[in-house]
Amino acid sequence: MSPLERSEAAIRITRLRNGLTVASETIPGVETATLGVWVSAGSRNEREAEHGLSHLIEHMAFKGTARRSARQIAEDIENVGGEINAATSTEFTSYTARVLGQDIELAIDVLGDILTNSVFDPAELKREKNVILQEYAAVEDSPDEAVGDAFMEVAFSGQAIGRPILGKPETITSFDGDVIRAFMAREYTPARMVFAAAGQVDHDRVVDAVGRALGSLPEGQAPEPAPAAYTGGERRMPRRLEQANLMIGLPGVSFRDPSYFATHIFAQALGGGLTSRLWHEVRETRGLAYSVDAFHWPFTDCGLFGIGAGTSARDLAALVDVVTQTSREAARGIEPVELARARAQLKVALLAALETPGGRIDRAARQLLAWGRIIPAAETIAHVDAVTVEEVREAGARTLAGPATIAAIGPVKTLQPIARLQAGFAA
Repeated sequence: MSPLERSEAAIRITRLRNGLTVASETIPGVETATLGVWVSAGSRNEREAEHGLSHLIEHMAFKGTARRSARQIAEDIENVGGEINAATSTEFTSYTARVLGQDIELAIDVLGDILTNSVFDPAELKREKNVILQEYAAVEDSPDEAVGDAFMEVAFSGQAIGRPILGKPETITSFDGDVIRAFMAREYTPARMVFAAAGQVDHDRVVDAVGRALGSLPEGQAPEPAPAAYTGGERRMPRRLEQANLMIGLPGVSFRDPSYFATHIFAQALGGGLTSRLWHEVRETRGLAYSVDAFHWPFTDCGLFGIGAGTSARDLAALVDVVTQTSREAARGIEPVELARARAQLKVALLAALETPGGRIDRAARQLLAWGRIIPAAETIAHVDAVTVEEVREAGARTLAGPATIAAIGPVKTLQPIARLQAGFAA
């Protein structure tokens, strides 16, 4: 049994009376503890008038509770050498900390405090809204981030899953403490929460501390987010820039889909590294872009396949033609050596992520929320190894047959009509 397998076998899981799941993994030789709460609620759980609320709640988590000021929250963690953070994604929000193993009760108490006792002071709320508006302006000034937001909005037109996580100025400025509390009461239910810890941790100590900090959260049934459906479409944003930033999208699959691993491997072989087909054709052979990549973003009930690159106005049309031709050829002719390389790259990425306590708790929390269990690394690797060349080709052909998405910003006048791009994938 490998060290990872021994560690995974020692993972302990307890469910509190209110439905909150606690998972811990003791890692020998590690003196720190990394821990946090994952909530199965993100930007896609927001109603239209709540656009950007999940991200604001993440920001407000550290702005004061009934027991601690914003300063005290930071001091309580940093006085023991720790750090605290939070993050919002499309389907999750997380609140994490890292401390010495001896200080886990303190860290859990702070995390529980911000999740159950935040006061959402109007003055702090006003200041943090302004901070987020500055963040929003920074995205607007960053072509690669602006095109990424547009890409999701067009791929999932008119749906919460496609809306930018930051929100819009008109919704951000409308939120108050009552709106925040109502959202958290509706979405932050214990059955949709996992507390995970790894490193120098004792499971019983963690469970006891989490019970004190979060055991009082009332049980509840949170509504399921609206089902998502890829639509495709286009958005062209002409701007006076040196380069055009381009993202091309196609329908992907959910991480629950049987073809998930084959689709992921197709993306890796097509544009996942310096030996990928897109890198070789676009960068090395033709010099049409500094970088180009293909990716696959899976969600609970859908997915998005994409290709991204930046290039000059004069090379934009040629870049798109090469991308469509190369993608088409890959779907028809992925070779065994490419499959073997993509498998190895995915396995290295998986195992490297599990070599840190942070990677361990992220994996544990997300899988418990999605599957109700922690999937051993060996099981995932077995799925990767089982994918055949034929399955990768089928996944590629199915992906390229779907409706296309185009999001482009900069000097985009020479960009082909979307119908031509679609025809290029299907030729």
